[in-house]
This record gives sequence, structure tokens and C-alpha cells, in this order.
Amino acid sequence: MENPAGSVAVRRHYLMCRPTYFAVEYAINPWMDPAVRVDRDRAIRQWEALRDLYLELGHEVDEIAPIEGLPDMVFAANGGLVVDGRVYGARFASAERTPEGPAYLEWFRAAGFSETREPKHVNEGEGDFITLDDVILAGTGFRTDAAAHQEAERFLGRPVVTLQLVDPRFYHLDTALFALPGDRIAYHPGAFSAGSRRVLESLFPDALIATEDDARVLGLNAVCDGRNVVIAAEATALADRLRAEGLIVHPVELDELRKAGGGAKCCTLELRPARL
Repeated sequence: MENPAGSVAVRRHYLMCRPTYFAVEYAINPWMDPAVRVDRDRAIRQWEALRDLYLELGHEVDEIAPIEGLPDMVFAANGGLVVDGRVYGARFASAERTPEGPAYLEWFRAAGFSETREPKHVNEGEGDFITLDDVILAGTGFRTDAAAHQEAERFLGRPVVTLQLVDPRFYHLDTALFALPGDRIAYHPGAFSAGSRRVLESLFPDALIATEDDARVLGLNAVCDGRNVVIAAEATALADRLRAEGLIVHPVELDELRKAGGGAKCCTLELRPARL
């Protein structure tokens, strides 16, 4: 298939956090088992390969300093939501990750983001907010309160569509759905309530539907820059379908980080600049 209309790589600006203190010391999602051994050095190598891939693709990557005692801080996507240069901060659902919210907000302010909002409602940043050109899709059910959707909408000035997650394996929206070029999406229907599936079918009739097999290796925890898609190496069927769409697929191995329920998107927070 020819390169689809609008499928052009756009230089992105990402924030990441090295997994210096990565570990699975508690279980706050079904992927996590403290009894399973974690190879931190291997996790760091996999993370570095992801960062280096972004740089090779021409993207800019900033790094926030990891904090000892916060093993999940590597999942930078949860640290906030940046739209049009405005930062809607995170307020974590679990006590184990609560200190990450202020740490990320402090980084944003130090980096020169002047419009920031410390949230009143529980939300886990881009983990549950997927930003398209004209709308933000927002997940609820496990980590983010629906009230945070309205709070984000008011602060960011973008319409927000609420989607109900029902499968605990897909505890964040970014584990079940990601953006494709041209305001299209890829998603796994089984992660959503019947009502939310109808919403998605209505809004995105030409969406790419992922299989259970691809979803359960976090294949939908992917990053697309409009032309290139960074995706879990194990999500082979989804990768083939993306190639058939004319996209360039970059499989990455992140199975060590997946022991905590994270993939490429979890490690990647996009810093979207103000619109000109």
C-alpha cells in the first residue's frame, strides 16, 4: 500500500526517565509480581535502545532525573499531560507512586513551562489521555477519575471524550489504544465497556482493530510520529498491519519493563508546544 495521505513524520519532543532504580517491589496492576526477578541492567539497556531510536528518528529527548525509591518513575507518560505548551499535572492513584506527581510538575516548571496546573482529581497523565489533532480521548475505570477529564478539558481548552476501561490488564488507556496519522486510532475492543466501544466505532469507523494476542504483549502501548511506529517486538500481527498501511514499523524489546506493565508509550511523555 502507498504511504497514506498525511502520513508524514513530525519531529517530536519527548521526556523520558532512565530506569536507574527500576524494580517490581509491589503489585498495583496485573502485570506486576514482586516474586519475579527483574534484571535492572537489562531494563536500562532496553530503555537506552528506545531513547536512541527516538534520537535516530530525529526527535528531541529530554530526561528527568530518576529518584531513588520511585521504581516506576521510568514510566514518564504518567507524569502529566502537555498540550499546546500547557501542563496538566498528575495525581497518582496509588500511594507508591504519589511522589512522582510533584516531581514531574517541578521538572516542568524548572524547564520553563509557565502554564501548569496541579490537579485536584486523580489522573495518571498520558497514561489515560491520548491527544489527537482536535480531541483528547480519556480513560477511566482503574487509575483516572472521570472528574479529571472535565478538569483537563477546562484547563487545556480541548474537548475530552471519556472512555470506560473494563479489563484490569489494560489499566491505562495507552495500553489499549494509540493514535495513528490523520486522527485515526488503533485499539483493542475487549479493553472497553460496550458503551465505549460504540463511541469508538462511531468516532473512528476506519480504526485499526488489534487482536487479543497483540494487546496482551502491550502492542498498543506504541508511539507514532505520523510515519514511524515504535511498537513491542512481540506484536507481530499488528506490526504487519501497520506496514500494510504504509507506515514504517520499529519493533523494540521492552519485555523487562513489561514486568511492571509498561512499554514504549509508558516510557514516553510528549511535550507538545503551543500552537502558532
